[in-house]
Amino acid sequence: MSIPQTGGGPIEDISQLAEYLAQGCKPKQDWRIGTEHEKFGYCHDTLNPLPYDGPRSIRAVLEGLRDRFGWSPVLEGDKIIGLEKDGANVSLEPGGQLELSGAPLETIHQTCDEVNQHLREVRSVADEIGVGFIGLGAAPIWSHEQMPVMPKGRYALMTEYMDRVGTMGKTMMYRTCTVQVNLDFASEADMVQKLRVALALQPVATALFANSPFLDGKPNGHKSWRARVWRDLDAARTGMLPFVFEDGFGFEAWVDYALDVPMYFVYRDGKYINALGQSFRDFLQGKLPALPGEVPTLSDWADHLTTIFPEARVKKFIEMRGADGGPWRRLCALPALWVGLTYDQSALDAAWDLAQKLDAETRDALRIAASVEGLQGSAGKFKLHDLAREVVDIAEAGLKARACPGAGGMLPDETHFLNALKESVETGQVPADELLQRYHGDWQGDLSRIYADYSY
Repeated sequence: MSIPQTGGGPIEDISQLAEYLAQGCKPKQDWRIGTEHEKFGYCHDTLNPLPYDGPRSIRAVLEGLRDRFGWSPVLEGDKIIGLEKDGANVSLEPGGQLELSGAPLETIHQTCDEVNQHLREVRSVADEIGVGFIGLGAAPIWSHEQMPVMPKGRYALMTEYMDRVGTMGKTMMYRTCTVQVNLDFASEADMVQKLRVALALQPVATALFANSPFLDGKPNGHKSWRARVWRDLDAARTGMLPFVFEDGFGFEAWVDYALDVPMYFVYRDGKYINALGQSFRDFLQGKLPALPGEVPTLSDWADHLTTIFPEARVKKFIEMRGADGGPWRRLCALPALWVGLTYDQSALDAAWDLAQKLDAETRDALRIAASVEGLQGSAGKFKLHDLAREVVDIAEAGLKARACPGAGGMLPDETHFLNALKESVETGQVPADELLQRYHGDWQGDLSRIYADYSY
């Protein structure tokens, strides 16, 4: 989840909210790729999650990265809660999940190098203190009561609120992990086309990256339990957003939607002020109960946008949010998939031609099917396996058209980053299928073996 946003004076006119989003428009040569991924840390000997404090802890990992690799600390009060370096940051999810939010980079080669460097750094620190990290969409064994709580005011407020608006909010916060990619747009029209493709085809990404078939020490009946969790979190701020597909959608329509999402907080002087359930529209009029008489700044608006959690969302870029956290190869495959689909116009047009075949009911049904059955899921005449084949082919064509070489020119383009997904399309198997086979096979129901076999 996001760190507090900065910059921007008082909002004097509601038009500034759409203008803020429009500031994200960039010429194609300036488009970048920002990859984010989360992972669970655990103690090698006990297999328990890492606490915040202590010799084997999240704090020890952050301090090790700071001292050994030159990261600058991010503090909340006197607690280290993140790191920054060269346009990237490392942050904490509520249950101690460690997240890399990568710098905006030009190619998948660069973003994969960044991911690999980060994981090497984390492992070098973790090995010395007897801890490990694993990429999964949901914590396979740990109960909610076992999860540590990170010392961030934002999370304290959210935890208290979650049970008011859904049944699975705290599970999302404390026991799930994702991989995401953030991508740019050239104009309002380009944003609209990309967001529609992102939402319509997000169930395909959910199926391809499904990697959370366990919870509480046993199979949970879903290939992506993380995706299942998001369906019962908070209807006001999640979902597939059918209004995005209506005529006239653009920045202003997104603003109208975001203004109707209840607030969580206002950030002032290093502290999170409780504004749970309150209205940003009231805030604009100086009528926010949490801060009576005060009007918001653009930083407050930027913060509010980080509390909206649909399957794809708009800030000054578009976030693709439908994939489970996973193994090393798929951390690079996720940005490759979406860059291939959206950063070449012919590929984007082909993806939109496919997306247009799916009406709102079908999109919702595919979202559920992807969660339960992975690539074996379907909705009406649409099979996720068939859709995935088309989507990966389009993405491959888009990456070939980009023709961004790597490895000193030895690699002509970025298409090899799709290899893990091409294997899934060929076999019909996604990471969750492999995990279930291991559980029922050589693990003989001993889920603790997942840590030795699948850690980074």
